[in-house]
Amino acid sequence: MLRLTVFLALSSWLGLSAMAARRSITTTTWGSVNGQEVKKFTLKNRASQEVDVITYGATLTAIRTPDKKGNVGDVLLGFDNIEGYLSSANPYFGATVGRVANRIGGATFVVDGQRYNVSKNLGQDSLHGGVRGWSFKVWDATIDGDRVVMTLISPDGDEGYPGTVTATVSFELKDDGGLCIEMKARSEKATPINLTNHAYFNLAGHATNAAELYKHVFVLNADRWTVTDSASIPTGEIRSVENSVMDLRCATRLGDVIDKVPGGGYDYNFCLPKPADQKIHLIARVSHPDSGRLLTVYSNQPGVQFYTANSMGGETGIAGKNGARYSRHAAFCLETQNYPDAVNHKNFPNSVLRPGDVYNHFVMYKFGVEPN
Repeated sequence: MLRLTVFLALSSWLGLSAMAARRSITTTTWGSVNGQEVKKFTLKNRASQEVDVITYGATLTAIRTPDKKGNVGDVLLGFDNIEGYLSSANPYFGATVGRVANRIGGATFVVDGQRYNVSKNLGQDSLHGGVRGWSFKVWDATIDGDRVVMTLISPDGDEGYPGTVTATVSFELKDDGGLCIEMKARSEKATPINLTNHAYFNLAGHATNAAELYKHVFVLNADRWTVTDSASIPTGEIRSVENSVMDLRCATRLGDVIDKVPGGGYDYNFCLPKPADQKIHLIARVSHPDSGRLLTVYSNQPGVQFYTANSMGGETGIAGKNGARYSRHAAFCLETQNYPDAVNHKNFPNSVLRPGDVYNHFVMYKFGVEPN
C-alpha cells in the first residue's frame, strides 16, 4: 500500500511537472484604445523563453530569452504600458506594419490604369501605411492551439488604398526558440500589400543602447541593395554590395563599420539572392559575443530592411521599459519585406495583391545561444 501511495504521488507530481513544462499561452487585459479592449498574450516554451504580444497594432512588446549563463533578459525595446505605444514617441516598436510597410514615393501609385493617392505622413511621401496604418489599429484575436491569431479588416479607401482587405497575423513560440510570425491577406480589389514586423532588438538587453549594439556581429545573406535618394525613396537602381560597406555576407562587427555608412547608420533594403522563389531561407545571423545570445532570421520575402535606429529619440532619447532610456543606435531591426516603393518600380518584385490571391509572408526570429 505504501509503495502504491508513493507511486501515485510521484506519478501525480511528474504529471504536474510535465504540464508546467508544456508550451502555454496566457491572456490579460492591457488597457483600452477608444473604448476597445487591448489584450496581451504571453507565449511560453520549454526553453525558458517568453514572448508578449498585444492586440494594439499586433505588436510584440517583450522577448525574454536566456544568455549563455542562463540569465533570462528582455531583448526587445518597447514601453511599459499602452500609453507608451499610443504616444508620438513610438517609432513602431514591435508593430505589424501595413497596408504597405516602408515608403511609397510621392504617396501615389497606379494600379490597372487607376491612380491612387494615399496619405502623406513623411513629407510628400507615405511611410508604413500612412497616418493611421494597421499598426495603429486594435486587432481581433483568438488562440488556436499554440498560436495567437490576430485579424483585421481594412475597408476600401483606408488611408487612400483600394479594396477591402482582410489580414491575419499569427504568432507561435516553438521550443527551439523560433518565434514564427505568419502574415496573410486577401483583397476584394487589386491593391499593393507589403507587411512587416518592426521589432527593435538588442541581444545584450533592451536597455543597453549603442555601447552594446556596436559589439553585435552581423551576417546578411544579401548580394544587392536598393539605392535611395536623399528622402530614402528608391531610385530604381539595384546595386551589388561587392566592395562596399553594404557587404555583410561575412561576419562583421557593427562598431567597425557603422560610421562608414551613409546617413549615420544602416537604413536600407537588402535584396536576397532568390527574390521570387517564395521558399523560406536564411536572411541573417546576429550574435552578441559577451552574452552569447544568437538570433537567426528566416523568411520567404525578397528583401529585408536593416535599420540601426539612427534617429532614435533625438537628443533626449525615448523613455522605454523599466526606466530605460533608448538613444541613437540603441537597437537594430531586420524587417523582412518586399522592396520599398515596389508598386512604382517595374523592375522590383510585384507587390500588387489581386482578388482571389493570398498574400503570404512568413518570418521566423529564432533565439538561442552561440554553441561553445
